[in-house]
Amino acid sequence: MDTITGMRTFCAVANEASFVKAAKQLDISPALTSKYVGQLEERLGVQLLNRTTRSLSLTENGRGYLKRAERLILEFDELETTVQECQNSPRGEIVVTAPKTFGETELTLAVGEFLKQYPEISLDLRLTDRFVDLVDEGFDLAIRVGSLKDSSLIARKLSPVKIYLCASPRYLEQHGTPKHPSDLEHHSCLDDTNFEGGKWWPFMVDGERITVKASGQFRANSANATRAMALNDLGIVMCPDHVVADDIAKGELVLLLQEYNAFDLGLYALYPHNRHLAVKVRVFVDFLATWFAQK
Repeated sequence: MDTITGMRTFCAVANEASFVKAAKQLDISPALTSKYVGQLEERLGVQLLNRTTRSLSLTENGRGYLKRAERLILEFDELETTVQECQNSPRGEIVVTAPKTFGETELTLAVGEFLKQYPEISLDLRLTDRFVDLVDEGFDLAIRVGSLKDSSLIARKLSPVKIYLCASPRYLEQHGTPKHPSDLEHHSCLDDTNFEGGKWWPFMVDGERITVKASGQFRANSANATRAMALNDLGIVMCPDHVVADDIAKGELVLLLQEYNAFDLGLYALYPHNRHLAVKVRVFVDFLATWFAQK
């Protein structure tokens, strides 16, 4: 028995709390499963499991060893996968999470071209505005729009993201055009609750960053929904460029207060620190960086 086999067997037994269930998972006999764990304990010189006729539990040494062993097995498997992938074209499935509106309007275009270039890669795209736990929920990668905060994730900035304040010409005719951020207090502001600043919209005034409370008749957890209300003459909206750029170009929405813009947002690819970046994921991130740099 080699060390990796012993570690893998012990982890299976510990997680299943059963030699029989672990043996079935590993496709070996219960007797061999017990033998491997026994050999591992003998080599280490410590008892990892408490065994009785009715129950199985980890010793204190076993709990500590399990945590480290699982991490080492993950790294070992990823190392083997990386070496194997280097000998072939990138292949396999990538599970990605991304914001709903951005995923529907921008990311799917990039994904389509990527899959044409890498026919042996498949991609499972989960669109949600909820911040998922990449490790616990089994994602390889997250694509996020916003400001970068300290976290346990490695982040690569793919491109800056412009945020526009705008309203329909008809709304401005009826309610006037704000000339200063403080004027927004007298306007109906359409609130996208996904915005990390909440109802407080940021602006730069005389070299200082201020925030103005945005309030109005409508709020939703969707940039597309607030855009639709703005196009329906119901107020002033704050949206990413990919949501309203076409409306602005057509004159259906009018840019406001751009000289006071205080947003410094970006498009990021994020993945866990403790996960070796597989070749298939790395080529996808590189592709996205090139794609969005050209836009």
